[in-house]
Amino acid sequence: MPYFLPEGELINTEENRLYINNPDMLAEAVCKQKILEAKALLCDREHNLRLSLGGMRAVIPREEGAVGIREGTVRDIAIISRVNRPVCFVVSKITTDESGEPIAVLSREKAQRICLDNYIDTLEAGDIVDARVSRLESFGVFADIGCGIVALMPIDTISVSRIEHPRERFCEGMRIKAVIKSVENGRISLSHKELLGTWKQNAERFSQGETVTGIVRSVESYGAFVELAPNLAGLAESRPDIREGMRVSVFIKSIIEEKMKIKLIIIDAFESENEVTPPDYFIRSGHIDRFLYSPEDCPRVIETVFGD
Repeated sequence: MPYFLPEGELINTEENRLYINNPDMLAEAVCKQKILEAKALLCDREHNLRLSLGGMRAVIPREEGAVGIREGTVRDIAIISRVNRPVCFVVSKITTDESGEPIAVLSREKAQRICLDNYIDTLEAGDIVDARVSRLESFGVFADIGCGIVALMPIDTISVSRIEHPRERFCEGMRIKAVIKSVENGRISLSHKELLGTWKQNAERFSQGETVTGIVRSVESYGAFVELAPNLAGLAESRPDIREGMRVSVFIKSIIEEKMKIKLIIIDAFESENEVTPPDYFIRSGHIDRFLYSPEDCPRVIETVFGD
């Protein structure tokens, strides 16, 4: 299966620079329909993107700015938002302007069509893909899974431990892994929590008697749930000074695998800003049909089955 990358991954590669900076190679790229990348310098009043390819002026006409623009199913913000960002394209032709200067006519839409036909349309539920975070919303994350084509990752699929907003896990532009959750009517939905490990895999990183750092995710009448890792939380007795989002140091009183429980004691609490760190993956590539989060001998079964 051909491999296509999120937009921005090609721009600094040696091969891309070789094509962009050599007029003869650009002419070759026309014949090969080679997907290349360069930074969009501006968007003019007609919403054409302007670029420079090794000193040669280049333009992506508005209707070639993205799949769906020509049909009116995608708004022009998809073009405007690319200014000062890398854009992928194929070189449609190299012509001359009114003064006889060479100008390259590019198409981002064609690059996306190639990606759709040869990669994205072949993906199935359970396939693990590279992605880049494009936009964060309260309900989830839009992530580029190839050539600027985005898919939605709902907030409840980001991690087992619940969060209030995706910005607690990600920031725009972050490179992440994702698993295809579903493909319906051409729309792809992503998931993420299955790549962050099972309860047991995460619990094995901690030991009874340790004091570690955690984040308070919820405060209930019976205690506070403290996240030790994105896919692992324990329960501690609450205190009057504890609030959701606070960082705490906690003593691990016990780890009970058969009940999937971790008992904690809060030692101290801290006010701190949200710190976003790259995800730590247990699975990074390939395909998964089933993810069993709960331990095998646990009465409570928590699993994801892909492709159903």
